[in-house]
Amino acid sequence: MHVRSGSVSDLPAALSLLDAAVLWLASQGRTGQWGTEPFSAIEARVEQIRQMLSERTARIAEVDGDVVGVCVLADQPLPYVDPAPVPELYLQLLVTARAHSGAGVGRMLVDDAVEIARQREVEQLRLDCYAGDDQALIGVYERFGFALERRFTVDTGQAEPWPGAILRMQI
Repeated sequence: MHVRSGSVSDLPAALSLLDAAVLWLASQGRTGQWGTEPFSAIEARVEQIRQMLSERTARIAEVDGDVVGVCVLADQPLPYVDPAPVPELYLQLLVTARAHSGAGVGRMLVDDAVEIARQREVEQLRLDCYAGDDQALIGVYERFGFALERRFTVDTGQAEPWPGAILRMQI
């Protein structure tokens, strides 16, 4: 397994990973994070991922030439999160192949992000994630070395706001 720089040419692979993640989450009854519709079926989501891959630092994990993980890093958080008062790198997307679950793909991409943060001499690496249902995703990021900073909600126009958490890792 290795990590390389990504680009907009990785859009089909990134969408495939995201679609598989939505399918898996929905099969678990966990639809609060990304719903039930594949990313590739929602033009706004396709455009969001296209923009991430073309305008930010995209990192791609591969095994034997197959994309098994995507990580997108930015200097600023997504619009619903306040910028930090210190220089930071923000992990805006992390998705891995279900077929490689437990193989260390996510850990490798987070370690790669930490190295990029060190090279850029920023003080912290932050991310936000879904904090609903069983909140298992928070635990995943804590095992990677992040600490819960705070919880928040986003009004998405649905009956219930989207519950999120911001996690931080000091560099």
